[in-house]
Amino acid sequence: MLIIPKNSLNMKKFIRIISYIREYKAYMGLYTLFISLSIVFSLFSLGMLMPFMDLIFGINEFSSTAVVATPDSGNIKEVLYSFLQKNILQYGKTNALGWICLGFVTTVLLKNIFLYLAFYFLAPIRNAVTKKYSKLLYDKILKLPIGYFTEQRKGDILSRSSNDIAELESSVIGALEGLIKEPLNIIGILIFLFLISAKLTLFVFILLPLAGLIVGRIGRSLKKHTNKAQVKWGEIMSQMEETLTGLRIIKAFTAEEKVKKQFYGLVDEVFQIKNRLLNRRDLASPVSETLGVIILCCVLWFGGNLVLKGEILSGSQFIVYIALFSQIINPAKALSQSAYNVTRGNATLDRLNEILEAPVMVVENTHPITLNGFNDVIHFENVQFSYQDTNILSNINLTIQKGKSIALVGASGAGKSTLADLVPRFHDVSNGSLLIDGVNIKEYSLSSLRKQISVVTQEPILFNDTIAANIALGKPTATEAEIIEAAKIANAYDFIMKKENGFQTVIGDRGSKLSGGERQRLTIARAVLKNPPILILDEATSALDTESEKLVQDAINNMMQNRTSIVIAHRLSTIRHADEIIVLQKGAIVERGNHDSLVAQEGYYKKLIEMQEVK
Repeated sequence: MLIIPKNSLNMKKFIRIISYIREYKAYMGLYTLFISLSIVFSLFSLGMLMPFMDLIFGINEFSSTAVVATPDSGNIKEVLYSFLQKNILQYGKTNALGWICLGFVTTVLLKNIFLYLAFYFLAPIRNAVTKKYSKLLYDKILKLPIGYFTEQRKGDILSRSSNDIAELESSVIGALEGLIKEPLNIIGILIFLFLISAKLTLFVFILLPLAGLIVGRIGRSLKKHTNKAQVKWGEIMSQMEETLTGLRIIKAFTAEEKVKKQFYGLVDEVFQIKNRLLNRRDLASPVSETLGVIILCCVLWFGGNLVLKGEILSGSQFIVYIALFSQIINPAKALSQSAYNVTRGNATLDRLNEILEAPVMVVENTHPITLNGFNDVIHFENVQFSYQDTNILSNINLTIQKGKSIALVGASGAGKSTLADLVPRFHDVSNGSLLIDGVNIKEYSLSSLRKQISVVTQEPILFNDTIAANIALGKPTATEAEIIEAAKIANAYDFIMKKENGFQTVIGDRGSKLSGGERQRLTIARAVLKNPPILILDEATSALDTESEKLVQDAINNMMQNRTSIVIAHRLSTIRHADEIIVLQKGAIVERGNHDSLVAQEGYYKKLIEMQEVK
């Protein structure tokens, strides 16, 4: 029977999804048309039972004299019975029985043809939801600030990008299908029932809402349990991702049992939640079926009395009525499931919308200026940066002239990387202004700004592609000669040529087939090929061994020639020759100058040097 859980239908969310597939509205129209035709022929196939029973049991509908009926008389039953009567008079009852069977087969065949066509046009709509949300989610991930992902578990984001989208496709399209098909089915059956007996159908209308009210109480907590299951599944994905990333450490510290216990605990929780979820969902079917049988028996009793008293219904009409009424139970149950599907979809949408509706802190200017090159100076003017009410940088005043090398030093957490990240607008300043060539960088388009900058990070970020593709990431149109030249400047050419496939070698996930020094030299080659006027080097050698560090440092020195560089380093020995060293402490500049002048001040910078020398 019809089950609509209380507060389950958030139609605003549902309508929003429909708006995403509006380009397929023609397909939706065709689906509605063909599903309607399928329902009509399904009902006609059941209607063929009436002449069959009248013929077999010799009911007086077929008299020896044919009634006069024409196709335009408006009564399908009269036309059909007129045809059969004429056929019986000419060829006998066996021939008429053949026509009835042929009519039954034809209507069933047409029903299934139109049903297939309906699903054929529904398939692109179903897949469009997955396509649209996958694109929306990926686009939003690319737009969100880097700080957003430090607060989120990667596995949970991956779970939302895969499991939640699959759940959305299943639940929402299941609901969409049910909310179109099943009401049409129910309406069509009710029309036929009214045509057979309005009195009996009005009796049915009294019973149906009562049954729906009773069963509808089952699904009230479905959304809550669905959301819990998806959250826990996100935690499972997070732990799986962490396990794959840290497998070497897990084995080295014999922590297999510890992580296994954590993982098993999460899986067991999901097991329990899904059991409760399925128990509540599956309870709807037996309860609704039981109520359906009760209602059917009430109809049998009431309608049987009408037949026995000779009121309104003939025996064949009553049997067809019962057959049609039995067909209304499955559409009603399916419509109930559609309501549950919307509930499940709402829970999934809530999780997806946490990402899709997350604020984009770095917003493109409405009418941006194109930055075609860096000509003069980068200027920080009273810059402050805060993240989630935590002050990270305060009162930063700094001028970086074109062609100069600026080093940022300080303890971990001093704000070095955050300060550098403001230049390519990975974050936006909270107060103050950051200017390039006298123009606030918020006025520039993000694309043109970032084209002027290359970043080399402490952890080499590479992709599971060829060496050539990784080097050419920032310049997809680069020629083979340009890629080779960039590799030579980065001291990467020799080791690349020793690989089996040279520049076409696939380097594995995160460059796992390369050593740390090789990976870092590829990132430098990538930066060199892009050939930007501004470089940001974020502790690019701190994780390397001595031999690799020398090769990488030589590559960095080659790359820094004639470029403006912002260098972040823990190893102070690597920035002795910087034009200016900026010393940060707790988000503020405490000292500045070249190496010699800072040492002579005998301040915080000198203490940092002494601590490293002691080490």
